[in-house]
Amino acid sequence: METKNRPNIILLVIIFFLFFIGILVLSTASAPYSISRKLSADFLITHQLLYGILPGLILGAIAYKINLNFVKKHSFIIFLLAYIGMWLVFIPGLSMTEYGATRWLKLGPLGGFQPSEALKLATIIYASALMSAKKTPKEKLQSIAILLGAVGLVLLCQSNLSTMIIICTLAMIIFFTSGTPLKYTVGIFSLAGIAFFCFMISSSYRLERWKTFWNPELDPLDKGYHISQALIAIGSGGVFGSGLGLGEQKFGFVPESISDSIFTIYAAETGFIGSVILIGLFAAFTYMAFRIARKHHDNFCKFIAVGIGSWISLQAFVNISAMTGLLPLSGTPLPFLTYGSSHVIFELIACGLLLNVSKGIKA
Repeated sequence: METKNRPNIILLVIIFFLFFIGILVLSTASAPYSISRKLSADFLITHQLLYGILPGLILGAIAYKINLNFVKKHSFIIFLLAYIGMWLVFIPGLSMTEYGATRWLKLGPLGGFQPSEALKLATIIYASALMSAKKTPKEKLQSIAILLGAVGLVLLCQSNLSTMIIICTLAMIIFFTSGTPLKYTVGIFSLAGIAFFCFMISSSYRLERWKTFWNPELDPLDKGYHISQALIAIGSGGVFGSGLGLGEQKFGFVPESISDSIFTIYAAETGFIGSVILIGLFAAFTYMAFRIARKHHDNFCKFIAVGIGSWISLQAFVNISAMTGLLPLSGTPLPFLTYGSSHVIFELIACGLLLNVSKGIKA
């Protein structure tokens, strides 16, 4: 059988609707935010289109066309460039600080670039190449342990716990998918759990975040304010929502309404029905990615599809769970919806790469 040499149309439609919803909700949520900062109402959505979606579409088209063997061959260089970018934020003059954290690189008039978003995709690509090249379980274990150590080190230095958990989990999913014994995966997850616990108790503000998560009502006007307002916004949507553009929560009630909390604005304006549709689209995206992985004949492509599908679903789960009080607030962006150029660019590249992988399935 020959490969069909065309992308998966269902996946393409799902991606289109996710980005369409993202543009729609950001255009309504960002207007009050822009006006409150004495900018034009369409400033932020225009910025997202010009500096996030447009370059993302161009790079995504390249990722769709590129030879996947070339990507595999140069996977270490891709990872190394992203990894070096992570360390550049510690150089004064190159970095910029947002919300008390130094995790961005200055790009002059273009704003800031968050290299951790590049590292997510780079780690998926490199872990996929490693697991498809190594033959024995012990070789795979050694390779993934070194990779996890390198990624964990730089993210610990940035105090970026949420991103570290996401990237390390993605690497472990690829490791497990490669056919390694379950005991290795359980062992690494157990060590990671111990490390996570030690990391949590070593910082007072992280402990406070967990205390707030368990009892947000104890301090609803300060530490518990964010989650309290998020739950009020989601609850206000009811079954059908207030209507796009008609929600009141974006007018300064919900903190970070265009970034971490954008799901609450979407839920308030589209209600339970709209929320189910969005979650359903994320689930469909993940299902199609895993289906592509199951049908592909090449291990590297299988792992790429599993990694990308897991990345999008994991981030969506963490963000929505945080906004509904199921997990602590973490600052994890909601894929395709949250304002920010860096994550949108690499999500579009990932989509292009996944569509590229889908072309290799036998017809």
